[in-house]
Amino acid sequence: MPSLRDYRDRIKSVKSTRKITSAMKVVAASKLRRTQEQAQSTHPYADTMAMMLARVSGHIDKNTKDAPRLLIGTGNDEKHLLIVVTADRGLCGGFNASIIKSALAHISELENEGKEVSLICIGRKGHIALSRKHSDKIVHYFDDIIGEDRIGFAKADKVSQMVLSRFDISDFDVCTLMFNEFVSVLVQNPVKMQLIPFELGNKAGTDEKGEGANSKMCLSAHYDEKTGYFYPYSYEPSEKEILSDLLPRNLGVQIYRGLLDSVAGENAARMTAMDNATRNAGDMINDLTLKYNRARQAYITKELIEIISGAEAV
Repeated sequence: MPSLRDYRDRIKSVKSTRKITSAMKVVAASKLRRTQEQAQSTHPYADTMAMMLARVSGHIDKNTKDAPRLLIGTGNDEKHLLIVVTADRGLCGGFNASIIKSALAHISELENEGKEVSLICIGRKGHIALSRKHSDKIVHYFDDIIGEDRIGFAKADKVSQMVLSRFDISDFDVCTLMFNEFVSVLVQNPVKMQLIPFELGNKAGTDEKGEGANSKMCLSAHYDEKTGYFYPYSYEPSEKEILSDLLPRNLGVQIYRGLLDSVAGENAARMTAMDNATRNAGDMINDLTLKYNRARQAYITKELIEIISGAEAV
C-alpha cells in the first residue's frame, strides 16, 4: 500500500500536469480562432475556382495534342506522387495518426496494383512515421511550413512549383494531396484530393441542348439544379488558354487550402485533447485525494488503537 508521502507526491505531480495541459488548451484555443478564420475564408475561393475550372475544362477535347497537360496528364497511371500534410508536434489526439494511417493504406493499395509511389512530406510527424517504412519513397520533406501560426500563400506556391517542376520532367503521372479537412472544432476528416490531372466536375461539358459546347464560339453552359436552367458563358480568350494559365494557379490554391485546413484542424484537435487531459487530471486528483484521506484515516486509527492497547496493558 502506498504511503501518505507517495500519495502527496502523486497529487502534486498530477496538479502540475493539469496546469500544463490547461495552459496548452488556452494557447491552442487562441491560435484556433485565427487559423479557423483563415481556413474558412479560403474555402469559398478554392471551391469556386475548382468548380469554374471543371466547367471550363468540360469543353476541352482531351484527345487533342494542344490540350493543357495538367488537365490530360501524361497519359499513364503508373507513377503516383502523394503530398502528405501532418503537424510538426504531437499532443493533438488522433490528428496525425488518422492521416498517417490513411496515407499508409493508400500506399499499400497502390503498390498492390503495381504502381510506383513517391512521397512529399509536409510536417515532422508524418515524415517520421512514413520514414520508418517508406524512407526510400520520400523525395522531399518541407520542415518550415506547418510550424508557423499564419501560413502565407508563398509557402504553398513553393510546394506547387516543386510539384510542377517534377511533372514537367515526367517524374510522376498522378499527384494526390492528403490532409485533414477542417469540418468543425470536433471533426477533422482525412481526405484525398487529386491535383494532377485535374478532375472534371459532373455537370461540366454540356450546352443548352446537352450535346457539348460549340468550339467556334467558345460557349459553355452550367446547369443549376435549383432553377433547372442552363446558363451560357462566353470565354475570351479560349478555354485552352484560360486553363493553361489557371490550372497551375489552382494547384497552389488547393495546396494552400490543404495547409490552412491542416493547421486549423491541428489546433482544434490539440485544444480538444488538452481539455480532455485537464478533465482527466482533475478526476485523478479527486480520486487520489480520496485515497489519501482514507489512508490517512487508517494510519490515525491504527495509532489510536496502538495507544489504547498500550494503555490497557499498563
